[in-house]
Amino acid sequence: MRLAIISTHPIQYNAPWFRLLAQSGKIMIKVFYTWEQSKLGENFDPGFGQIIEWDIPLLGGYEYSFVKNVSPDPGTHKFKGIVNPDLKEELTEWAPDALFVFGWSFDSHLKCLRYFHGKIPILFRGDSTLLDEQEGLKKILRRIFLKWVYRHIDIALYTGTNNKAYFEKHGLRNGQLVFAPHAIDNSRFADVDGTYSLRAKEWRAQLGFTQDDIVVLFAGKLEPKKDPGILLKLARIVKNSRLKFLLVGNGKLENDLKKEAASLENVRFLDFQNQQTMPVVYRLGDIFVLPSVGPGETWGLALNEAMASGLPVLASDKVGGAVDLIQQGQNGYIFPHGNVEQLHKHLLNISTKPALMGQHSEEIIRSWNFSAIVNSIQSTLIR
Repeated sequence: MRLAIISTHPIQYNAPWFRLLAQSGKIMIKVFYTWEQSKLGENFDPGFGQIIEWDIPLLGGYEYSFVKNVSPDPGTHKFKGIVNPDLKEELTEWAPDALFVFGWSFDSHLKCLRYFHGKIPILFRGDSTLLDEQEGLKKILRRIFLKWVYRHIDIALYTGTNNKAYFEKHGLRNGQLVFAPHAIDNSRFADVDGTYSLRAKEWRAQLGFTQDDIVVLFAGKLEPKKDPGILLKLARIVKNSRLKFLLVGNGKLENDLKKEAASLENVRFLDFQNQQTMPVVYRLGDIFVLPSVGPGETWGLALNEAMASGLPVLASDKVGGAVDLIQQGQNGYIFPHGNVEQLHKHLLNISTKPALMGQHSEEIIRSWNFSAIVNSIQSTLIR
């Protein structure tokens, strides 16, 4: 079985399971990266407001190629940012038995869906949800268009409950839907020998936190979609002097947030931290918060990372993965987006037993792993 995978660029959440699938020996894969310019390894991330170069290997252990992209404005920011005239020819030459496509909203990806439809089985991966839908004519027209798009795929590998509902709404039948969980490398965030915790303890002290402090952590882009400012509102109203707040990341809201926090003694900031440091970063906190208001927080893989690091989690109802990963009152809470009063209430509940709820997080996230993705693909293609 030969499986061709179409993806825009190497991504830290996909490369490990590409490797795992290739090493299984059951399916031969080749990944065709359509954003050729990303092979330089450095990509400007508008959310972080800087060039990002990941510090973990993304290209080893599986076959891949970068397909020439002739777009005058290359990137994933628009439909015509990915234009690969040679892609169909290169795929045909490799002669796959099946095709796996990440996302339809790029010129070449949609053309491949249309060209190979009916020729070989097409598997599709996208994590869209219905959480940000607005009523009106635009919604109706978009629904009609998306139903047409998804008629070109055979199987959708859905990431979770909200993603499944999205595919069902756009015409996919139950037999076309296969669960392949949104996952991270859980083992990389596990603190097997206690090294991460030791480094975090030292770092906490450098930040001015005591070991008795309960640190509420946000890690991500400081952008409107994530609503990090709600943590500053929270910092102003908490009465418990042990509750402290740490915001890790950069972005367009950074300067405004730092100005607003200047008068708050219980708030600290850290710049963007790369992947190898993140297992330590999560252990700087005792409770993780993802307060997104959207649009476009389709999953929130930071939840997976925080849970794999042993933290209880708070997430808004605009976070696509929250309904699957959070067991209300067991490992965290889901709160109405933008509602600081509800967030405050849940924070106080968690602050009485963060370690116990963090253990529940670790237990829940174990089954959300790369092996489950690989098993789903294999069981779909190998009958």
